[in-house]
Amino acid sequence: MTTTLKVFFIIGFMAMISCAFGQDDQLNNVEIQKILQNLKYKQGEVKIKDGLATFNVPTNFAYLDAADAKTVLVKLWGNPPAQVDDVLGLLMPANVTPLDTNCWAVTISYSSDGYVKDADANKINYDDLLKKMQTAVHDENKAREDKGYPAMELVGWAAPPHYDATTHKLYWAKEFKVAGASENTLNYDIRILGRRGVLVLTAIAGMDQMPEIESQTPQILGMVDFNQGNRYADFDPKVDKVAAYGVAALIAGGVAAKLGLFKLLWVFILAAKKLIIIGLAAIAAWFKRFFGKRKGPTPTA
Repeated sequence: MTTTLKVFFIIGFMAMISCAFGQDDQLNNVEIQKILQNLKYKQGEVKIKDGLATFNVPTNFAYLDAADAKTVLVKLWGNPPAQVDDVLGLLMPANVTPLDTNCWAVTISYSSDGYVKDADANKINYDDLLKKMQTAVHDENKAREDKGYPAMELVGWAAPPHYDATTHKLYWAKEFKVAGASENTLNYDIRILGRRGVLVLTAIAGMDQMPEIESQTPQILGMVDFNQGNRYADFDPKVDKVAAYGVAALIAGGVAAKLGLFKLLWVFILAAKKLIIIGLAAIAAWFKRFFGKRKGPTPTA
């Protein structure tokens, strides 16, 4: 392929990608490369939200702070900006970049709705809850499409909810079918209950990555916890707020689920952008040949 044809190929490919991202989020190849180079990866002890909790990030993972996490989620993966307002960080395998086709990541946020009572955890009919969630996701498709995002369907549990009453950690997995995607999307959810709220961790991946994420879940659960004074056991009923919902509503979507509204149950998207990610990875490889080696995660303390 001649240099001229290469240039036309890149321009044409970038035009296709720009259309997929939408008019307000167009990226050119220079901007993509700049984003990759400017991401600042961290390992070791990472405190979040003014010392609320601590991550001890091992060498096989890398952590991005709130600003870098939002850049990846919105600019590279095409998620709605409003969906990432509360994201505090992003955890991902250390041997991949956000544009690698085998990439997956865990978003981290915090809900300060109060102390979530767990008395109902072992009494929940999860099949019935799933049906309600499926209806809610279906009913929100028009709103998604009106905003320029793909419709989606909640296929079912990829792993049913499991609550550990000793550690006050909850996890489950949902399988989504996203319009236009060649494979289904996996959202693997982890919740850690605390004194005044809940740490919210969501793994974003393709369904084919479910075995890998399941195998990594124990390590992820073990690397994060609330700091002393913010733990579930530190709850003081005299001064602390109690959440308006329990574990069932937490799984379904918090207060909105408790009130039967099911509003804004957005799903983080990675797999729906798989073709775009493959295309961007190809462009990164093109840059590697013409402008030098593409940089991967460079952990910092």
